[in-house]
Amino acid sequence: QVQLVESGGGLVQPGGSLRLSCAASGFTFNTRHMSWYRQAPGKERELVAAITTFGKNTQYADSVKGRFTISRDNDKNTVYLQMNSLKPEDTAQYYCNGGWSSATFPWGKGTLVTVSS
Repeated sequence: QVQLVESGGGLVQPGGSLRLSCAASGFTFNTRHMSWYRQAPGKERELVAAITTFGKNTQYADSVKGRFTISRDNDKNTVYLQMNSLKPEDTAQYYCNGGWSSATFPWGKGTLVTVSS
């Protein structure tokens, strides 16, 4: 049974940083591209970043390029999202999932990021 458990969200001031983690289980982690999505209130879920199986390639939404960094640790079955220079418009529920451009697994609960002064 696939499990994706996101953590690391919280309240942060504009310009601040957060590091999200996603612990994955129930599948062979190093055979799957992994990705981060977010869903802001009243909006559709959107792809934020993705990383290939061994981290050689990454992609980012234009809105987060240069501020967010996706990484993974295949020994720990964990994918990370380092978020710097956070803006109020980054406020959203953040989710991880398998895949490069579309989600592969059922969604986890996500972790809430709120950027506000």
